[in-house]
Amino acid sequence: MNYWPAEPTGLAECVEPLVAMVRDLAVTGAHTARTMYGARGWVCHHNTDLWRATAPIDGPAYGMWPTGGAWLCTHLWDRYDYGRDRSYLASVYPMIRDAALFFLDTLQPDPSTGFLVTNPSLSPENGHGHGSSICAGPTMDMAILRDLFGQAAEAAAILGRDAELARQFLFTRGRLAPYKVGLAGQLQEWQDDWDADAEDTHHRHVSHLYGVYPSQQIDTTAMPDLALAARRSLEIRGDEATGWATAWRIALWARLGDGERAHRILRFLIGPKRTYPNMFDAHPPFQIDGNFGGAAAMVEMLMRSSHDEIALLPALPQAWPSGSVAGLRARGGYEVALSWREGRLTTATVTASVSGGIMLRRGDVVRSLKLRAGQAAAFAGADLVPA
Repeated sequence: MNYWPAEPTGLAECVEPLVAMVRDLAVTGAHTARTMYGARGWVCHHNTDLWRATAPIDGPAYGMWPTGGAWLCTHLWDRYDYGRDRSYLASVYPMIRDAALFFLDTLQPDPSTGFLVTNPSLSPENGHGHGSSICAGPTMDMAILRDLFGQAAEAAAILGRDAELARQFLFTRGRLAPYKVGLAGQLQEWQDDWDADAEDTHHRHVSHLYGVYPSQQIDTTAMPDLALAARRSLEIRGDEATGWATAWRIALWARLGDGERAHRILRFLIGPKRTYPNMFDAHPPFQIDGNFGGAAAMVEMLMRSSHDEIALLPALPQAWPSGSVAGLRARGGYEVALSWREGRLTTATVTASVSGGIMLRRGDVVRSLKLRAGQAAAFAGADLVPA
């Protein structure tokens, strides 16, 4: 979460320490993969430290989670997706590829469905009420691995490498256990409908909603049923949690297009229960995730970008009737500046750092852009009239 705002706020250089850490983890994680699992590639569980430990740490109820390294690799991909630097992608591709290799070797078929699942694993720090937190194929794992396999295959295609391996990644992604909707209308956290039996139905974690944010697998347009189930899960969990978990909720509501709910939770995050007078996040005692996660969530309220579209003011609350923002970064290598008045977009400027095409959206209005590196396009009004 500490790195969620780095790319969209134009602070990509802040990701460099994370990339360096993942390079180290890929080395120690390869030893863990071989000795613990007899697998290729590398793995990192839920926690690491200065010595780049990658094996399960602390208690099994949370330490057995095996997809920490896979999640970190999605950040490596994001660094490419926002900047589109092929030389950078070539430098991190071996880490992304080898993280995916580990799961090619370790995923297991669920005997009741035939889908591939992680096993053993858990849904981070939440007991499912059936004797443990340990389980097979929690929803968060499946979502992270969809991203990992897809990004590894796309990186291979961009770089012209490992065509056969990329096909294996995509084939395996297609065999992962799909999302499920439970009896309460919620997006299930586990393969079985255990959500109502969980040790804490108002748990701070919303891990199973990773597919909504920070990923983009579930959206209100392409998958309205799953988006509705994610919304139901958020309603069940409640709006108030620890600082970092509150920040995640804001981003999720913004991604679901509910700016009013996002703003209401944002007020709680920066209020006296969750923010100290010095603006530090009151976890308590202190956890910087709430600050950084909150910043990323506010960006989501103002701009959402995907591989083919930039949406402007997708979750603007009434409490922000007028304003402006500049220096935002969008996927595809674009910089965005925009202003609005009385809740309506007044100006938008998109500048490309690399040549390419993107769709620009404000509500139901969509404009197609093709820009050369260094070229800018300006628009006026909610109808995105070229300025």
